[in-house]
Amino acid sequence: MLVKQYDQIADEGIADAINSGEHLLYEVLVRRYNPYLYKIGRSYGFNHEDTEDLMQDSFISAYNHLKQFQNKASLKTWMCRIMLNKCYHKTQKLSYQKEISDEMGSDKQERAIFQNQRPMEKQLFNRELGKILELALQRIPESYRMVFTLRELNGLSTIETADTLSITQSNVKIRFSRAKKLLQKEVEKSYSSEDIFEFNLIFCDPMVERVMNEIK
Repeated sequence: MLVKQYDQIADEGIADAINSGEHLLYEVLVRRYNPYLYKIGRSYGFNHEDTEDLMQDSFISAYNHLKQFQNKASLKTWMCRIMLNKCYHKTQKLSYQKEISDEMGSDKQERAIFQNQRPMEKQLFNRELGKILELALQRIPESYRMVFTLRELNGLSTIETADTLSITQSNVKIRFSRAKKLLQKEVEKSYSSEDIFEFNLIFCDPMVERVMNEIK
């Protein structure tokens, strides 16, 4: 597996090698950032299947524009920003569709994200603690939710989060503090960030295969 051989090489070195023609090394970046992009999509409220589609689109977009990456930000920040943009545009599209649906008297879309999961997805997210925090995150404003996801679940620094969301570091600190206060204290004390919106390893290889087949 390529990821083991190149595990200690920094993102920028791998990106340079890919831009020099070693296209197969993109697998390393896909495996490295699968969990990050997945958590962003899930935190945005998309189900497992839609999140995977958004991840694939994001990875393909990043690959096609990799030569434009100029190390002004970390590759992690750059990748996360692409995923956030994909999520935002899909949300806007869904909002337009919802407006049409609402005009017909339908309000059935306002549901918890776990209400209609397929069996495999239920199996993946059957950890009770993870469910509690996931639902709690969905109830707080998006601006706080995105900061919490990037800082706490994806482990981005304050600087990286500010760069990703195009806000100041002070805003990141304020929103992060506010997000934690909005979550119930019992949830804050007991959650494990590794368990939340986990991208199970059984999904990693198929995502790598999807992306690599597409870029070929």
